[in-house]
Amino acid sequence: MKKRGLIIATVGLVLVAISLTIAVSTVPSNITDPNDLSMASLFEGMFDQITSEIQIMPGELTYVTYDVSSYDASLLWGVQIIDYNSGDALLIKISNIFGDDYGEFVMFEPILFKALEITLSDSLNFEIKNTGPNPVNVILMISEYNENSDALSNPDSPVMNMIVPLLISGFLLVLGIIVAIISVIIILVDVKNNLDDKRNY
Repeated sequence: MKKRGLIIATVGLVLVAISLTIAVSTVPSNITDPNDLSMASLFEGMFDQITSEIQIMPGELTYVTYDVSSYDASLLWGVQIIDYNSGDALLIKISNIFGDDYGEFVMFEPILFKALEITLSDSLNFEIKNTGPNPVNVILMISEYNENSDALSNPDSPVMNMIVPLLISGFLLVLGIIVAIISVIIILVDVKNNLDDKRNY
């Protein structure tokens, strides 16, 4: 019986193993417990402002202020519910000191990321309300980018140090799975051909 299917399957498994190794190597070494896994820890150095954990009781809300320091900036902001439980929900409203509305966002998942385009320097107010049945601990992460930002152009920036390995890991994982599927098909074809040859004899 031909062994090409097994060889191809081995290649696929090796690609998957390399992918997982790269993904694991990108996780900071100070994270030893799954409960410590937060976006702020994973992308340490990427955000301009990260709040400490804020506990919000059901029906209550909290406020976080951020001063946009540049013009024509893209503001990436995210909220993460630490130790997320099913049913947890947040209502996030963003406005400035003049009462201008920048949006209202409903969050039912553990993590939410959004981007805002800010044309003028401004002071933004994030109102976060717990609309779920349980107390929640949340963190707010904010990162400001403009045309002079080197976050994506500098290969040594925290963003690139995290995103590029993850992209490579994802590509290798998909490639490994595809190769493994092809190997299964080849093995089945070889088995069928082998059985047909035996019947002919």
